Amino acid sequence: MARFRMFIEYDGTRYSGWQVQQNSRTIQGQLYKAAADIFRKQRTDIQGAGRTDSGVHAICQVAHLDANTMLAPEIIRMKFNDLLPPDINILEVEKTNPRFHARHDAVIRSYIYQVSRRRTAFGKNYVWWIKDNLNFQAMEEKAGLFEGMHNFQSFCDRDKEDKSTKVKIEKMELKEAGDLILIRIVGSHFLWKMVRRITGVLVETGRDRLSDADIVKFLVSKSDEPAKYTAPPSGLFLESVLYEKKQLPALKPVQFVNSLNAGS
Repeated sequence: MARFRMFIEYDGTRYSGWQVQQNSRTIQGQLYKAAADIFRKQRTDIQGAGRTDSGVHAICQVAHLDANTMLAPEIIRMKFNDLLPPDINILEVEKTNPRFHARHDAVIRSYIYQVSRRRTAFGKNYVWWIKDNLNFQAMEEKAGLFEGMHNFQSFCDRDKEDKSTKVKIEKMELKEAGDLILIRIVGSHFLWKMVRRITGVLVETGRDRLSDADIVKFLVSKSDEPAKYTAPPSGLFLESVLYEKKQLPALKPVQFVNSLNAGS
């Protein structure tokens, strides 16, 4: 049995998340379907670095593939891409150490959220359009409150696989790019709906409806209030999964909504 590392991009709009589910179309399910054809229904195992939620996209998801095969990595990549739907693409396949685990070995994950300040005919599946005027400076200032180790119990729905709600946020980065506000969140790992609730709370600060004290309160004690601010999945992208700490590239809009970067 050989182990391969796969780098995958996908548009999550049509899928019920990454993880295989009965009677639902998922990214992992589509990969298993293709693998059954490629490896002639032999047993395979495909495990992702993160379980992105329904409607969430990935610029570069990482997964490991176990398969009994002599096929070269590039041939495996080509065969998968011949069988996968057009909104899932294998960027690269490489042979890796049999002990490598896509999820457990990851040390850094980064997500990007795209907020649009104008209505868009072409990018609505990839942004969250906010009609209200947003105070970018207030959002940027308050983002720093999330950095460091905190208990994010107010910012997640509990998942049976999450043993703790404590997460270390390495960095929060906000940037204006034409009509877009980009939010990058970098951390050790993330809880279910955590990024979307942090984003929703930041948007409320941009509307001048939440203060520093409100955010601190959410971080030090359990509150159900952030749940009502949960951002939609459309603007969220798993940007990268890193297995050693290194600098991320400059924050910029996701390529296929760059038209919003030009302004109105």
